[in-house]
Amino acid sequence: MEVVKKILITGGAGFIGSNLCEYFVSKDYHVTCLDNFSTGHKKNIEHLLHKDNFSLIEGDIRNLETCMQATKDKDFVLHQAALGSVPRSIQDPIASNEVNVSGFLNMLVASRDNGVKRIIYAASSSTYGDSEVLPKVEEVIGKPLSPYAITKYVNELYADIFSKTYGLETIGLRYFNVFGRRQDPNGAYAAVIPKFVMQLMKNESPVINGDGSYSRDFTYIDNVIQMNELAMTTDNKEALNTIYNTAFGDRVTLNDMVGLLKKYLSKYDASIAEVAVTYGPERVGDIPHSLASVEKAKRLLNYNPKYSFSLGLEEAVKWYWEHLK
Repeated sequence: MEVVKKILITGGAGFIGSNLCEYFVSKDYHVTCLDNFSTGHKKNIEHLLHKDNFSLIEGDIRNLETCMQATKDKDFVLHQAALGSVPRSIQDPIASNEVNVSGFLNMLVASRDNGVKRIIYAASSSTYGDSEVLPKVEEVIGKPLSPYAITKYVNELYADIFSKTYGLETIGLRYFNVFGRRQDPNGAYAAVIPKFVMQLMKNESPVINGDGSYSRDFTYIDNVIQMNELAMTTDNKEALNTIYNTAFGDRVTLNDMVGLLKKYLSKYDASIAEVAVTYGPERVGDIPHSLASVEKAKRLLNYNPKYSFSLGLEEAVKWYWEHLK
């Protein structure tokens, strides 16, 4: 009989983390969520708290003892805990560094000392920095454009050293603009899609930074879940101790994104189609265009993303309308 695998998901009450918790609980893994609720929400995991194969540790990755406790007897760590957002890191680079770098190092040390088999960690497309090469391929990066981007690049460097020096298996997933159910629309650093959805539902004009021609490889949450599962379960040695773009492999401009949002939302409320868009100044640290090559993930992990941007957006809009209207 196969032994049930035990997973630690850090930042498990956040947007991506809670989706991962939900998915792996449904697959009968033993899932432990570690979160300090600084950006995550208990409501995201409330429906899991009564499950026998789910447990919650309220704690901070900046505390090594907490990391040691959380990684004990775990087979895998899915490390999602971080202070996201480029603007947040520009405003408070010290906090971003403490959580994203020192916290990550604590998690690596704890995983090493407790004999964790593999750590899969959230890396970021921001690591491509000022590189203008499109599509983005994992081996070609530029200089980081924000403190946040630096922290995420440092994660990759530390993971590489830990795999080479201590034999800890690591896989980094460079997330490209992930969106979908449970992504928080509130707060100063809310991601663009849920923020715009909420504004449009209130018939308020969303503000696009710049002229709307910037483009992104928006990636639906279910594609991200697939990548985490593939990274965790692969037994292909060649697929380990490296980094993968985690995206759909297509891009859409901000203008087109808003156009689709209005189209899908106006199915529920026709007046949304008439809401005007406002344009503001470009944001410091923003890259103009982002498009991922997912060929490496397809080749080494058999990645096959199911959700295009439009398909994922339609699902996300439906969820927001049902849960937040």
